Amino acid sequence: MSATVLTLLSALCALVLGGAAPALAHAGLSGSDPADGAVLNAAPKQVTLTFTESVSFPDGSLRVLSPASDRVNPRPAQHADGRENTARVELPGNLAQGTYTVAWRVVSADGHPISGAFTFSVGKPSETTAVVAKTSPDDTAASRLYGFFRHVAYSGLALLVGATAFALVCWPAASGDRPLRRLVVAGWAALAASTVALLLLRGPYETGGPLSSALDLSLLGRTLTGRPGTALAARLVLLALATVLMRQKPVRLGVRPRLVAAPALALGSALTWAAAEHASAGIQVPLAIPVAVLHLLAMAVWLGGLITLLTALRHRGPDSREIPASAVRRFSSLAFAAVVVLVGTGVYQSWRQVGSWTALSTTSYGRTLVLKVAAVVLVLCVAALSRRWSARLTGEGSPAAIELEQVRVPQTVGAPSAPNEAGTGSGEEATASRATATRIDSEPAAVDASGYRRRLRRTVGVEAAVGAVVLVISTLLTGTQPSRAAGTTAAPAAQEPAVKVVTVPFDMGTANHRGTVQITLAPGHVGENTVEAVVFTPDGGISSVPELRLALTQRDRGIGPLDAKLTNRQGYWATYDLRLPMAGTWNLDVTIRTTDIDQVTVGTTLRVTP
Repeated sequence: MSATVLTLLSALCALVLGGAAPALAHAGLSGSDPADGAVLNAAPKQVTLTFTESVSFPDGSLRVLSPASDRVNPRPAQHADGRENTARVELPGNLAQGTYTVAWRVVSADGHPISGAFTFSVGKPSETTAVVAKTSPDDTAASRLYGFFRHVAYSGLALLVGATAFALVCWPAASGDRPLRRLVVAGWAALAASTVALLLLRGPYETGGPLSSALDLSLLGRTLTGRPGTALAARLVLLALATVLMRQKPVRLGVRPRLVAAPALALGSALTWAAAEHASAGIQVPLAIPVAVLHLLAMAVWLGGLITLLTALRHRGPDSREIPASAVRRFSSLAFAAVVVLVGTGVYQSWRQVGSWTALSTTSYGRTLVLKVAAVVLVLCVAALSRRWSARLTGEGSPAAIELEQVRVPQTVGAPSAPNEAGTGSGEEATASRATATRIDSEPAAVDASGYRRRLRRTVGVEAAVGAVVLVISTLLTGTQPSRAAGTTAAPAAQEPAVKVVTVPFDMGTANHRGTVQITLAPGHVGENTVEAVVFTPDGGISSVPELRLALTQRDRGIGPLDAKLTNRQGYWATYDLRLPMAGTWNLDVTIRTTDIDQVTVGTTLRVTP
């Protein structure tokens, strides 16, 4: 492998892991009002969600469900105060007491749907709450098909752009040959069919609806008004223009117009990806979009060109010509330039999306990126072998080829014949001797050329296969939340409970009668908290006691006791403004008075988080 390639790989490994920066594509929930797990004295008038970047929301994307799973928000979501990174729904003022579930599904600025759910309570938590399916936005039939056709679209673009570039730049004489035209048509057909499928699936992909809704014309109309739908429609228009270009005969259109029209259509097609995915959100968007376009086109020229070269190196039919060594040499130079662009743009994109060494092992995006880098290193190693055999095939550094060129020296007609080894002989004998020498000396070179061509075909096949794996990994990366965004979103509720509950048994003053008091602290963090205490009888019923007091102490630090000042709420005791000044383990001392003269104090501990 050349020193240049090693330098590029070193730069990739070093610059992938730059410093921190603001969050990028794939929005995440950063906060909500009411907060997750909050217990409110009065019903809120609205629910507001705040995200790390701008979001859009289809109909029904934000639902507030009662404990009985009935939807209570009468109108769809809107942006709060004109801020594009918020979603707000209004609520009626007569919400009953209990726990409500907020289920949301929005589309981030880079075109990917995200979803989640949280709860809040009015008055006190209820025993039953709405059940929301905890499935990933990508765990639907529509989303899985959408991911498949996204890969088909990448593959079609690579074949269309790569085969066209190979025909126009590396082998113009064969641009009208049937095998090359078949590759171009196959790439166009794959890209066109996948784009139509993506346009139909975009609606159910965003809303999480059934696959049958792909044929809903009203949903398709809403899709076309969004940025991803507009980009897909523009791609179809560009493909229609490409059809006109492909139908023209090379002699009719001319080489120069084709060299202008083909790159323009390729740039426009690549822009339909960059303008609607990761590059379109986050920092440095004006720079990120052209970098993404260059990265995508370099991938297409390299991978699509490899497939075209592999097709040309195989045994060809009687209506096809054998690829000349000059075409192989031109593609070798073109492929190397594409690799340089790939590595350079990949360095920038990786820095923009990852941002730290830790993210490579702690996030899905980072781990997938490491796998992609390993595959790229492998394909570059194979590419080095391909360049070696292509150099031998084109005569660069091949002794046999040089010897063949020296033997095939043109002779001037009528020139005196050179003497043979005995110093005698006619001109005809000398000419025959030279022809024999030419034939004998050329045989090793012909054998070497055939062997180099066979080895080149093998390494190009391996290079194309590993390149296809890189393309699959790249498709996965486009649907994975970037590491920077993953590191700034709100922590999932499953990592830290929204409420903290402890149950303490106590003696009720009667033989064999032991009751329990259940204490609920929400959210269980430093700052303002809600405390609710319920006393249960031995048979599980709720017991009404004359008095219940709660004191919180951190004995090792000399803090407290803090009186929670619980008040009787007709069946349970509660306070809604207990402020805890410090995280750590707190001792809870609960005093329960069961009669006018009997009371008992029991204790337990509870950990408060920052």
